[in-house]
Amino acid sequence: MRAARIVDGKPVISEKLFQSQIRKAAIINGWRYYHTWNSMHSAQGFPDVCMVRDKRLIFAELKSAKGKVTPEQEQWLESLLVVPGVEVYMLRPQDFDWFYERLK
Repeated sequence: MRAARIVDGKPVISEKLFQSQIRKAAIINGWRYYHTWNSMHSAQGFPDVCMVRDKRLIFAELKSAKGKVTPEQEQWLESLLVVPGVEVYMLRPQDFDWFYERLK
């Protein structure tokens, strides 16, 4: 895995690297993991990843520490939040440890 950049003595993790970490965490914990490789013809704002295991379904939008959520992403997340039984997250690298526990 690529190392994070260091800025002001702190690691800066790109969204791509963070996504790789989330993917590995999901697979280690027995989740099926999906990410659209090329979203050119997909609905704008659809969450970055979808994970399923047993009776749990997770949609997650992944952002770098300073990444901004677009209005279209907010609309998708809000629409999915009202679906019974679906878990919806907007995650940043600093949320990794907390989210890893949710995947167990």
